[in-house]
Amino acid sequence: MNRKLSLFVPVAVTLIAVGAAALTAWHLWQYYTGAPWTRDGRVRAEVVQVAPDVSGLVAQVLVADNAHVKRGQLLFVVDEARFRVALKQAQGAANAARAALVRAGKVDMATAQARLDQADAAVEAASLDLARCRVASPVDGHVADHLPRAGDFVNRGRPALSVVASRSQYVEGYFEETKLPAIRVGAAADVRIMGQSTALRGHVVSIAPGIDDQDRSSGPNLLPTVNPTFNWVRLAQRIPVRVALDEVPPGMHLVAGQTATIRVRSASHD
Repeated sequence: MNRKLSLFVPVAVTLIAVGAAALTAWHLWQYYTGAPWTRDGRVRAEVVQVAPDVSGLVAQVLVADNAHVKRGQLLFVVDEARFRVALKQAQGAANAARAALVRAGKVDMATAQARLDQADAAVEAASLDLARCRVASPVDGHVADHLPRAGDFVNRGRPALSVVASRSQYVEGYFEETKLPAIRVGAAADVRIMGQSTALRGHVVSIAPGIDDQDRSSGPNLLPTVNPTFNWVRLAQRIPVRVALDEVPPGMHLVAGQTATIRVRSASHD
């Protein structure tokens, strides 16, 4: 009896191990072939580029690199001296125009009134420029680690820093075009961020309507320039798919640019 048992146990263990391996292989096959998935995913976020509305020297920077800021919080100040002088000049011109209007006769009344209106508009513009020397954050978020420094010259309309908006993170995955038929807007998705043990749930928000054709460009006559050679090894194009995250655990810190693996759940594999 003991001899038979000693022969049966190894065989049973082997059969169980083989069965477990086969079951695991089947599940892996279902995972990788039964639903669209990609390892080429990235965490993205809404990034607001903050540009001053006036040009000048940076007088003061009031935030640190990577600091959390609130909407309306002051970020940096452009030197106000020149703009204060411009405002005084505009106010002086407006006072002169107002005095001229009082002295003007009936014939020159319309001209004097027009000059006063123009001077008042110049005062408003100078006041606005002075107020715009103080640059505030347009959204809640974190400032990037590339900040202007005191003494730097900033230009009107040119971004001086960027703010990553809070709670704006999403995931963008690049799926092979052969997998697109199984992807639907609104479909559930599983997201795994590299280095994180917790899987996130999300859903497909949109599929890119087009990508650039690298084999075609425009010539000097605005005619298409087509590559005369053709690669017989056809590789599937990768199409961007945007996935919104349904919920992020409080302790998880997502950074724009992190790598992600995305699996979209189809109706037959939920």
